[in-house]
Amino acid sequence: MNPASQPGTDAHDDDVKALHNMGYAQQLSRRMGVFSNFAISFSIICILSGGINSLAQGTSGAGGASIGIGWPIGCLISGVFALAMAQISSAYPTAGGLYHWGSILGNRFTGWLTAWFNLLGLVTVLGAINVGTYYFFFGAFGPALGMEDTTTVRVIFLAILTGIQALCNHLGIGLTAKLTDFSGYLIFATALALTIVCLISAPSYEFARLWTFGNYSGEAGGSVWPQVSNGWVFMLGLLLPIYTITGYDASAHTSEETRNAAMSVPRGMVMSVVWSLLFGWVMLCSFVLMLPSMDEAAKQGWNVFFWAMNTQVSPNIKLALYVAIFISQFLCGLATVTSVSRMIFAFSRDGGLPCSKALASVSPKYRSPVAAIWTGATLAVLFDWGSSVISIGATPVYTIVVSCTVIFLFFSFIIPIVLGLFTYGTAKWPTMGPWNMGRGLYSLFAILSVLSMVVIFVIGIQPPNDWALYITIGFLVLTAIVWFGFEARRFQGPPMGDLIVKRQAEIAAAEAALNKQV
Repeated sequence: MNPASQPGTDAHDDDVKALHNMGYAQQLSRRMGVFSNFAISFSIICILSGGINSLAQGTSGAGGASIGIGWPIGCLISGVFALAMAQISSAYPTAGGLYHWGSILGNRFTGWLTAWFNLLGLVTVLGAINVGTYYFFFGAFGPALGMEDTTTVRVIFLAILTGIQALCNHLGIGLTAKLTDFSGYLIFATALALTIVCLISAPSYEFARLWTFGNYSGEAGGSVWPQVSNGWVFMLGLLLPIYTITGYDASAHTSEETRNAAMSVPRGMVMSVVWSLLFGWVMLCSFVLMLPSMDEAAKQGWNVFFWAMNTQVSPNIKLALYVAIFISQFLCGLATVTSVSRMIFAFSRDGGLPCSKALASVSPKYRSPVAAIWTGATLAVLFDWGSSVISIGATPVYTIVVSCTVIFLFFSFIIPIVLGLFTYGTAKWPTMGPWNMGRGLYSLFAILSVLSMVVIFVIGIQPPNDWALYITIGFLVLTAIVWFGFEARRFQGPPMGDLIVKRQAEIAAAEAALNKQV
């Protein structure tokens, strides 16, 4: 593997210098280029994962209009966060990403709170992605394999799946980058192939479906949503694109493994959203056109994708698409393990978690934070197991917590964005990075992010996920107790000011020790 510091190119030396100036050693290996940084976010967004597994949120909502009109609107609501975060990432390219931005632009508490919002969101989203992969596998291949959907089968499947993803990450960012690069190309190719198949299989081209509003809440939509008004059912359908277009913070979390990070990371963030919006929109619109009947499709509820494929597509073509989609979903989870582990590593590096010293350790051989990788993977499987056996009323706690923790992710996005809005031009953020949209545009996207946060929160706590409100409030109360009772005196946050200067000798020693063990 490459040594921790690899002088020899100006861009790399600038990357290492920027990291040293923030008080950290170059422990991870910088092996990711522009496309690799883009691909890891694009892989986590994965329109073939959220776009397919959560499709019923749209088709059983406002019908075709949820896709034709709702998809681009929802992507833009989510995407404004990426634009604002991209600007901050260019100035502060570290593995901690949001946690560091929350600390640097605010204080120890805002950084600590951002870290916990982001970490809980990432762990549970990893669990949700892999549960979605399990149910896709079950729907696509389960009948032929004689599978039964029991808790034991599900947990064993998820443990094996997540374990393989963790092992690939354990073996280093070189392998992970190759797999996520492949994932990027695979998502493009599979989305294009699915689009063509849907258009060929369409009984007619009723383009008016794409802007025709329906109301399939209640029994008309397989009870995906409770009975609500026409306006509300369209708003609820926005959760399909909003919940799909997340994970672009992975570009920031892999900053310390990306060459020319101050430019590559913001580009990766923004372009992953742009291409997901475009390819996802075309793919899902073609799917809506393929449906033999919008009313019949809505009745299928969560089974709408398999129902349509079984009805309209020949078995051999369908099987080939299923294999490609399953691989894409697996690689989506693999990229999410990368993001989770880098967040754990960065937060532990500053003593933010129990057993921080172990969690912040880096393998000299693989240059990967192995303890953080396996911890994140284990927590995700435990979350899937625990939440699958508990219900609140008629709603499984799993669906409530997933809704809540996607809200947590967006809260972790909005905290540094708002802090940046008030601190740019001060000593905390004196100048923007080389990827520079200017103060005016940053302020615009920051304000749009605040408005988007309000929209996401309001629709995210509607029935059947209304318990998400109480969980969010409970989490805020718990964090206040923990912070003022314990962490305010103990947690110091990332190095600042004179401490960065004092740490330079330790940084050099840490890098020398890692290089010596290669």
